[in-house]
Amino acid sequence: MNKNIWAIVVLVGGYIGLQLIADIGATRLVQVGQFAIPGGTFVFALTFTWRDALHKRLGKDWARAAILMAGAINLFMAGYLAVISRLPAPVFVPAEYVEAWTIIFAFVPAIVIASITAEVISEWTDTEVYGRLVSRFKGRMQFMRVLLSNAVSLPLDSIIFGTLAFVLLPSLFGGNALPWSALPAIIVGQIVFKAIVTVVSLPLIYVVKDKDENDENGVEDSAEEHGGEIGSIDVSIGDEI
Repeated sequence: MNKNIWAIVVLVGGYIGLQLIADIGATRLVQVGQFAIPGGTFVFALTFTWRDALHKRLGKDWARAAILMAGAINLFMAGYLAVISRLPAPVFVPAEYVEAWTIIFAFVPAIVIASITAEVISEWTDTEVYGRLVSRFKGRMQFMRVLLSNAVSLPLDSIIFGTLAFVLLPSLFGGNALPWSALPAIIVGQIVFKAIVTVVSLPLIYVVKDKDENDENGVEDSAEEHGGEIGSIDVSIGDEI
């Protein structure tokens, strides 16, 4: 099995999957000590280090593509949930269950729009900062690349996401917006716990090999290899005909 294929599936698929889990988890606020934070904070914080690992192994273009694809899938999820929430429930399903489900997922469009906006801005920023750090440090100070890039992107993400998801957008989709006075605690809580997850997840950056350490062309070699195999098959078929 080609290792590049596994790298693509695990890193890109894992990144998109974590984004979806974080968005669903964010529909519920949880109390942790003195902080009220979205339930998706713990998972979403991991996506920044995961994106750095993806960038390291596959390159900046793959990281950018994964960010945009995650946003597109999140948008589709929100649209799909909005459609099925308007379909009639079977008569044997309790009305309170239907009402509870609708109330919960009334937050989803606001969460998704806020998430996509915050994600594209913050993770794109993370990509650019991480890329500059790679150019500066080369193969050295890998942990510093993650810490510095996340130090810029995590507060940016927390401010944008918290403001849009819980104050500005919920009322537009039938949800209940939180007062502005609740926002500082949500933003600070997100930053604190995202920073903790960043530190805990730092070893992840050492698990994946650098793109240039494996081969000069990274994943492209795999495409050329398989392209060559396909070409050989075409030639063989042509000779037989």
